[in-house]
Formats: sequence, structure tokens, C-alpha cells
Amino acid sequence: MSINVLLVEDDIDLASTVVDYLEIEGISCDHASNGLQGLALFEANTYQVVLLDLNLPRLDGLSICQKVRSDGNETPILMLTARDSLGDKAAGFSAGTDDYLVKPFEIEELLMRVIALSTRKSGQVSKLTLNNLELNTHSRSATYAGEALKLTPITFKILQKLMRETSSPVSREVLMQAIWGDEQPDSNSLKVHIHHLRKQLTLANAKLSIENEAGFGFVLRATQ
Repeated sequence: MSINVLLVEDDIDLASTVVDYLEIEGISCDHASNGLQGLALFEANTYQVVLLDLNLPRLDGLSICQKVRSDGNETPILMLTARDSLGDKAAGFSAGTDDYLVKPFEIEELLMRVIALSTRKSGQVSKLTLNNLELNTHSRSATYAGEALKLTPITFKILQKLMRETSSPVSREVLMQAIWGDEQPDSNSLKVHIHHLRKQLTLANAKLSIENEAGFGFVLRATQ
């Protein structure tokens, strides 16, 4: 898989080093030297990973993070910062970053983290959408065409997991682990909650279905 990265960094020497190293490794890298330029590139293009400096002219990294997450963008973000206090890291994770790398850093470590992050969608995004279905992880609510779905905490977790893995089947075991962890009820509990979730989608006239693919698991798909 080809990897396309956005680097938002105002230290031109560091940026040049990172861009050159990544491109030697076969990773395409766009660069922005201020926050507004970085946000514009972020919103206009598709990247597998974004490398985001915390302190930027015109718009800081935390504000960029908050903006793209509120828009539902799931691109993994690696925050680059000279600040390494627990409070600074907590602020970054709260804003929606997926990982932290404290300056100065080894360029090889940056490469390893880019490769690791490029294989997944962010778990930090606060809004998930599929057609007219919208799920907000902060308010723990879901709507279809603007109408609220009546979900229990368990059915919300099921819907969230299925939406994060849209079009990819989620096995019964993975789904139960995501919902209940190691304290799992009997297997019929999942069946009951899936039934309730399907009923809510039907009541909302949602053009979506939860299908059970034998041997693979459950998948949420748009229907005609």
C-alpha cells in the first residue's frame, strides 16, 4: 500500500529532513508551514497519516485536531511537540490526536509510527457517518436523517463498532470483546441486542442493514 502523509511543521529545516527521509522510504509527503495552510490541505486531500506540530503560526495544532475531528475526519494524527508534560499530552489526546512524538526524535522512530498509524483509521474521531446515519461518540447519540435513534448503551457500542468497520465484517468474538471485555454474558445476549438495533434502523426507515455473513461476522451496509 502506498502511504501519503501530510506534515504541518513551521521548522523548515526539520520539515525538509522529514520530507526527504520519508520520500527515500517511498512515502509521499505534502508539507505546510502554518496551521491554516495545513488545515486547507488536510480538508482537500486524502492522507493515511498527518504529522502535526503543536505550536504553529496562524492556527495551532490542537485547533486543527479539534476541527477535523468535529467534521468526522478519521485520518490518524501524530502530534509532534517539544512539550512532554502529562498535561500537554492529555490536551492533545482530548483534542483528537492518536499518538505523540516529543522533539527531538529519531527519524527512524517517526517512520515506524507513520507505518503503524497508516494501517488504521483513527479511534479519536467524534462523529461517524454512513449515508444519513450519524453517530456522535461524545454525546453517545445517533440519528438517521436528523431523527434520533433510541439506543441502549450496548446497542450504541455495537453500532459504533460496526460503523468504524464499515463494509468489513466484525466477528462475534471481536464484537463481544469490544462491548463487554472479559466479563462476557452468554452468546444469546449479543443476538438480542443486534435484534434491537435492527429494529431501530427499521423504525427510522434507514436504508441500512446489519448482515451476518456466515464464517465472517456482522457487517453494516447501505441498501438501495
